[in-house]
Amino acid sequence: MDNQVKQAYEAAKLLYAQHGIDTDEVLEKLAEIKVSVHCWQGDDVKGFLNQDGELTGGISVTGQYPGAATTPAELRADLEQAFSLIPGKHKVNLHAIYTDTDEKVELDQIEPKHYEKWVQWAKAQGLGLDFNPTCFSHEKSSDGFTLSHPDPQIRKFWIDHCKASRRIGAYFGEQLGQTCVTNVWVPDGFKDNPVDRMTPRKRLKDSLDEVFAEKLDPKHNLDAVESKLFGLGSEAYVVGSHEFYMGYGLQNDTLICLDAGHFHPTEVISNKLSSLALFTSGILLHVSRPMRWDSDHVVIMDDELLEIARELVRHDLLSTTHVGLDFFDASINRVAAWVVGTRNTIKALLRAMLEPVDALKAAELQGDYTVRLALTEEFKSYPFGAIWDYYCAQQGVPVREKWISEIKTYEEDVLLQRGKSLV
Repeated sequence: MDNQVKQAYEAAKLLYAQHGIDTDEVLEKLAEIKVSVHCWQGDDVKGFLNQDGELTGGISVTGQYPGAATTPAELRADLEQAFSLIPGKHKVNLHAIYTDTDEKVELDQIEPKHYEKWVQWAKAQGLGLDFNPTCFSHEKSSDGFTLSHPDPQIRKFWIDHCKASRRIGAYFGEQLGQTCVTNVWVPDGFKDNPVDRMTPRKRLKDSLDEVFAEKLDPKHNLDAVESKLFGLGSEAYVVGSHEFYMGYGLQNDTLICLDAGHFHPTEVISNKLSSLALFTSGILLHVSRPMRWDSDHVVIMDDELLEIARELVRHDLLSTTHVGLDFFDASINRVAAWVVGTRNTIKALLRAMLEPVDALKAAELQGDYTVRLALTEEFKSYPFGAIWDYYCAQQGVPVREKWISEIKTYEEDVLLQRGKSLV
């Protein structure tokens, strides 16, 4: 380890110790946190079942940066490169369209064998896997409806797909010894104002009841449901609203997914965590960065990210909260996007852990809002960066911006070479 990094850490450690914060203990806790890194940043949400098909479901990926993964092997190589620059051991979040098989298979017929190479890779890398049914970019979702579709045959197709996805999630959890979170999100909705808002929601509820009817071992698989405010083509009405899924999750003890980009522009998910945690056994987070609308930009160290981290730490929610990422940007190096977003998420959690939470709560309880404000502000300039640098060095990943040169080398040697042999 660089001597300068170690000296800076020791000096910072003494400052934090004055407030009863043991930085060594903090880093041990930080190393236990697993962030679920979404595979779809690496290939612009195309997957490998129908790569030539149009991306639908109210989702849009913009940019033409070269080097997108076009095979499962390329995607895994890109993920390996990203993880080599991110401290800690984490998880990969797969969508159902990311099969790795020579067999032609429909979404309602997928099985664990179609993802076996992902499982073996995850074992070798020491990673966990999460999963999602893919209820978009398919001919049977072309009119904007899936689990709430009025046609019972189309609805059955998507029900069977979600059932199959849950079994695959349970297989992942069993094989890897890490619980898989299988998250159900559907894009269903209308572009313009509907007359009947209730009936599609009744159909969605009935479909979900059927999807979750099979009991699976919660050690292997946990189910989650995810809301959305609107999307392209569903600007006026989304069947699976926040209120719908909050009610469904609470009634059925299903994890409720809060995606940072799935709410009104002035609405934040950080303020929802302490309320939802009182009534649920766990929460799934999709950490993203909305801009103007649900545009899923790369996560940066902004105020909302810090507030999310603080809520998780201050209320001891990390043990029951599953932290995942969800963004897609094709305007920059896709591997770098993973690294920036994941390092920022971990760094925000570290910053929250380095705050004198007990002292702040005590001041607030005593009505000493002067101390609460003053101490909060002073800690904003405490040397958390020295603790972060030490953690990166300790975990064997580049300190500060040194990782950028490794990304540039990988881009030159690997990403920019893709497709050249076909020209």
